Amino acid sequence: MDSTYRHADLTVDQQHALLTAARTLAEEFAGIFGTETIERFLHTSYDQFAGRAVIANYLPLLAERFARQRLRALARVEGKDDAGVPIVLFLCVHNAGRSQMALGFFAHLAGRRALGWSGGTEPGELINPAVVEVMHERGIDITGEFPKPWTSEIVQAADVVVTMGCGDACPVHPGKRYLDWDLDDPDGKTPEQIRPIRDDIERRVRALLADIGVPAG
Repeated sequence: MDSTYRHADLTVDQQHALLTAARTLAEEFAGIFGTETIERFLHTSYDQFAGRAVIANYLPLLAERFARQRLRALARVEGKDDAGVPIVLFLCVHNAGRSQMALGFFAHLAGRRALGWSGGTEPGELINPAVVEVMHERGIDITGEFPKPWTSEIVQAADVVVTMGCGDACPVHPGKRYLDWDLDDPDGKTPEQIRPIRDDIERRVRALLADIGVPAG
């Protein structure tokens, strides 16, 4: 593994963190994916975030988390995932507002009975602080999430893809179930203006859970 991360643009600490992440993922996916696949997914996940200086200190952690999600998706696509729960992918433009609120409600209401992911066609740097605030008002903490892109395996693994304002930039895979939610973009809005959007998203998430047969907790 050591040779994969020896690049001039990585600090010693980042190299060490990525090597540790690779070993962790190798243990988690032992018997499912080999070292080469895990290293490739970790490295390409790192590259997805490397251009955003605002999160430079967290790049290895973000790369590990995103690689884990992508590997889970690939396992589902290749029939190596026996979790048996439905997967819903929420997509918007920056993955900083609407899709994060939807994911927050989905994870909170579905628990372990379903799996939710989110992504953006043009991921932002940070989740909208006003969105974090209004979700906190509902007892849902989304500070652990981060804007991220979507990848082919993630879209393919999803049972339902919910799009919100990304238009033609949203990925289209034949045979996939798509829902398009017409929602205002919370970008630039105050918490007071975002609350109706939040409440609309909650109603839609609850209806979606009922539709796919997942009890809302």
